[in-house]
This record gives sequence, C-alpha cells and structure tokens, in this order.
Amino acid sequence: MGKEGRVSVGIVGASGYGGVQLVRLLMDHPEVELVYLGGDSSAGKSFADIYPHLAHRVAQPIESVDPEAIAARCEVVFLSLPNGFACDMAPQLVDKGCKVLDLSADYRFSDLETYQIWYGKQRQDIAVATKAVYGLPELYRDRIAESQLIGCPGCYPTASLLALAPLLKQGLIVPETAIVDAKSGTSGGGRQAKTGLLLAEADNSFAAYGVARHRHTPEIEQVCSDLAGHQVLVQFTPHLVPMVRGILATVYATLRDPGLVREDLITIYRAFYRNCPWVTICDSGIYPQTKWACGSNLCYIGIETDPRTGRVIVLSAIDNLIKGQAGQAIQCLNIMMGWDESLGLPKLGFYP
Repeated sequence: MGKEGRVSVGIVGASGYGGVQLVRLLMDHPEVELVYLGGDSSAGKSFADIYPHLAHRVAQPIESVDPEAIAARCEVVFLSLPNGFACDMAPQLVDKGCKVLDLSADYRFSDLETYQIWYGKQRQDIAVATKAVYGLPELYRDRIAESQLIGCPGCYPTASLLALAPLLKQGLIVPETAIVDAKSGTSGGGRQAKTGLLLAEADNSFAAYGVARHRHTPEIEQVCSDLAGHQVLVQFTPHLVPMVRGILATVYATLRDPGLVREDLITIYRAFYRNCPWVTICDSGIYPQTKWACGSNLCYIGIETDPRTGRVIVLSAIDNLIKGQAGQAIQCLNIMMGWDESLGLPKLGFYP
C-alpha cells in the first residue's frame, strides 16, 4: 500500500498523451498514490522535462521498465504503450498479483487470431489473454469488478458502441445495416511525430483514413456481435478533424419497427443507461458537440429517427483522451477496487 493506506499505482508509457492524462487524473484521485512512472525511450528524464506544466506537482523521474521491480512497488499498473508491447509485459505483472489496465489493443480481443490478423503480432500469452475483460463499464461492469486484467477500449469503439449498444441489445435494428461514420481530433494519433498530423497537413483540411480497414473495426464488431447474439459486420469509417481533442460518432441503422419515434428511443436509451453516471442522453432535438465533453469523462448521446428512410441516427460525443482512453481506464480501476465509479474523474467539461 502507498501512503495513508492509498493504493500504489504505476504507469508504463507515462510520457505519451494517454500517460499524461493518467498522471493528471491520478494525482487528484483520493485513493491512490502514484509511485512509478516508466518508459524506456524517456528513461532518466524528469517527467517535468517532458511536461513542464506539471512541474509544480510531479517531481518524479521517468524510470526504465523492469516488470519485476514494478510489481514489487505497485498494486495497480496502467500500460499506456503502443500496440504489441503490453502483451510481453502484462503476464509477468499479473503473475505477481498486480491489477493491470492495458490502454492498447493487446487485450481487447476474445479471439487472439483476430488480433494477430489485424495487428500482425503472434502471441505467446494465450493463457493470460483468456482472463482479460473488455473494459467498457457500461456493458461489462460486473465482469470488470471481478477481473485482474482489463483491455481498455479504443476511443472510436467507445463512442461507437455506446451509441449502438441499446439498439443491438434490444433488437431494435437490423444489425447488418449499421454504419459508423466517426471523426476524431489529432491527439488520437498520439504524441509521436507523424506527417499527417502536422499543422501544415491537418489544418484547414478534413479527410477520411483507414477506409474499410481501420483496426478498430474488428473491436467494434466483436462487441456488436456479443450484444446481438450472432456475428455482425459493421461499416466503419474514421475521419481526421483539425482539432486537438474529441470524437463524434454518427451511427446509422435500419429500424426493425419503422414506427418508432425519437421520443420512444430516448426513453429506451435512458432506461438502458439509467445506472451509468458517465452517459448523458440529450433531450429531444438536441445533438451533442465534442466541445461539451472536452476535459470530462462524459459521453453525450443524441438520437433522431427518419420516418422517410426508416432509419435511426445516433450521435455520440466524447473526449478521446478521457472517456476514450485514460478516464475510462480509471473508471475501470474504480470498479475493480469497489470504489465509487466516478471517483477522481472530471464530471464537467471545459466550455467553451
């Protein structure tokens, strides 16, 4: 345990965007003590050298990554690493009794063959991977509470699945007709230098990418299939928007009962998410904006029906770095530890 009975927590990959969000949020979490910040590429540097705006609060160095040493100091470990790294480290941490929350794709898939096809890495950790739980609390809260290893969802799947879940679980749509058209800010691409994320490239422009082959597609399909009770394929197209934070996912699907109106679906969604403090269903005729969610762990959902086409349109807005990444991981930790689900998480966004 940390000081004053607090739970000792470490972050591997603390220097990335996901890592710095975790640091910011965990520094204000009343039940944890941040005892380790790690990352091989930044080892030896002070965290304040990388993020000077936190120098007055965080005096810790970035340390090298040694799973044995981490497990000896930490009860909980967040892995904020590129895809393909967590699966080499998590088995050692789990074996030592640590609770592990992975923010990459390594533990999101129940079928490792799917992971290997889409991410191109052969896995040796099959026994550990079978114990992992998909970390979307609104759908798998009970399983998260009993798990030691969480595969935290991607930002696009979080926004998309929260929009789709009531429709699929209640059998309200023809599943194969679901189309997800989503837009993200540039921070979703991480902190490493990439040509497409340069200001000169991304600003004053708007473009799709990963069309028909984005890696979040099978993740969305896996959960949709679970909700529907049979295999479901989803058309998913992501777009890059010249802003820093936020995701807006617009979901289209054909209703089984074209007589359903907007107010019916709002009632259904509010009942579905009645015990979910981080999902807000907008009033009739109100559609969410990414700015509403900025800096918070909230997901805003707006709903519309089109009687002319017989379709439902659901709009979902989140902050991709909070509800879409670090905040959701902390939400999962709260559930794993039996704490209030909202502990240490920002309840209101920054507006305007």
